[in-house]
Parts: sequence; structure tokens; C-alpha cells
Amino acid sequence: MILRPATAQDFPFIRALVQRPDMQTMVTDEGDAELARYLAEPSSRVLIWGDTTPRGFAIFCDLDDRSGTVLLLRLALVSPGKGEGAPFLRALVSHAFEDLQANRVWLDTSASNLRAQRAYERVGFILEGRLRQHEFLPTTATRDDTLLYGLMRDEWAASLG
Repeated sequence: MILRPATAQDFPFIRALVQRPDMQTMVTDEGDAELARYLAEPSSRVLIWGDTTPRGFAIFCDLDDRSGTVLLLRLALVSPGKGEGAPFLRALVSHAFEDLQANRVWLDTSASNLRAQRAYERVGFILEGRLRQHEFLPTTATRDDTLLYGLMRDEWAASLG
């Protein structure tokens, strides 16, 4: 599978994916205008993962951070739980460290998203913090903690052997 830059023609794929009922509690639907801003912004990248058929997407932000810290703001797969999470995350992490020259990649997830937590940890992300009751989940009318994960360039390089 490859990562390629997204175009406006990918917006229907991205929007359909994040609007699925199983994704609505985990991924924000930001609309075409916000996706277009990410495409136009030099400090952001919107990527599509897949060969001939898109299998996932991701948005990186803060590419202009002087410390080399890059935010993996959003990511989603067409078929979560089917074994594609680790390859997708490895491709994203490799892209961040090799192509974007990041020193550190960070992301967050809901404490209730156990599948994401396992996937992040399998790829080498370290739980760095917890923001207690930070998120309001409108679909369940509950509050949830936000977990912060990070991965440093040297940790990633050491994992490659």
C-alpha cells in the first residue's frame, strides 16, 4: 500500500468514511471547506492510503513547528479491526520521520477507543498523558478522557533494528 497526497477529488471518500455510524464517535467530520484549508496550508498534509482503492486517510498538522513536533491530527481506515491498522500506522510514522523530517510525532485518542490505543502502542507510541473528561461525546452524551501519545525519531529508528 502507498501513501499519496489527497486532492479535492478525495473529499467524498474522506467525508463518507468519517460520517459512518461506527466512526462518528472517533473521527471528526470537518467538511469540504476545512479539508480544502488543510490541502492549501503548507504546514498540513492530507494523505490517502491505498493502492488503486483508498483504504484510509490521515491529516498531519504543525509541519512548521520549530521543534520538529508533528501532530497526526486525524486518521481513519475503511476496515478497522481487519489487520490494516499497524501497516497503515507504520506507513504514516515512516512518512512523518522520513519525508516530513519530524523529530516527534504525537496524536490523541479517546480513552474509550481501546482498539486505537492497542494499535498505537504496537507501532511504538508511548502514552504520555491523560486529559481527564476532556471530550464530550454527543452520541452518548458522556464525557471521556483524552489520551496523548508520542513517538520520538530515535525510538522509531531503534525499532527498525
